[in-house]
Amino acid sequence: MKPTASQLAQFHSDGFLLVPHFFSEREVRAMRLELDRLRRDGFLRNVATDGDGETHSTTKMNLQICPMHDKSTFYRALAFHPKVVAWVRALIGDPVLRHLDQSFLKPARCGAPTNWHQDNAYFQISDPLKGTAMWTAIHDATLANGTMRLIPGSHREKLEHSRDPESDHHIRCYPDESKAVAAELPAGGVAFFCYGAAHATGCNNTDSDRAGVAYHFLNADYATEGLLDNPKNPIPYLTGPQATGGLREYGVKVEGTFEAEATRVLEQASVTA
Repeated sequence: MKPTASQLAQFHSDGFLLVPHFFSEREVRAMRLELDRLRRDGFLRNVATDGDGETHSTTKMNLQICPMHDKSTFYRALAFHPKVVAWVRALIGDPVLRHLDQSFLKPARCGAPTNWHQDNAYFQISDPLKGTAMWTAIHDATLANGTMRLIPGSHREKLEHSRDPESDHHIRCYPDESKAVAAELPAGGVAFFCYGAAHATGCNNTDSDRAGVAYHFLNADYATEGLLDNPKNPIPYLTGPQATGGLREYGVKVEGTFEAEATRVLEQASVTA
């Protein structure tokens, strides 16, 4: 239920950690079905542009949904999954916040990349090891379909970022890619990477869609000013004395509901099949 000493050492040394079989097949199936539902309901939008940062491409697709917690009680509950909480608190320490949740889907044959960047260029926390992403492969993720790539040790350097002309809102950097490691993972595999780890995803030119779901978790002691003050975007405590299982942030108890949410998603899919 938590990383080993050697895995923790690797996370601090490289800035990331790959865990190939983190979620069960059942859990991954529910993730995939719920993402399909969100796509059908029109919540994913193409953020890829024609190179000017504004004109949305009609030939390249990088479909993003951010946030997810306000559109899916299933994905809201996933952040409270006991295994997720155990691993994250071991990596970044208590008290833990669920900082952000989102997904990128790269459609078959036209999936566009997400270019190199460090999450801390957005978040600006004082110690990039005190925040971590948890990127889950919803489908088998390979170099051919544009899986995540990461550069070991890049969290020790603050890279210069500029506006990404291939996206309608992202920024990017230009690191030395020669040391990049491909996170080739089976569906349900996870890449944990700290806020300072330089990372990117590639194009998907295969005949099948590929998606990743990404949660960001933050040690609350490193929250930037004003982060927790927006009632329209509640950021729940997952651990620590202020944690209420989501009750304070959402008005309902979320902790402990993931299994029921997964069952609901799977049953609804079988009814509509």
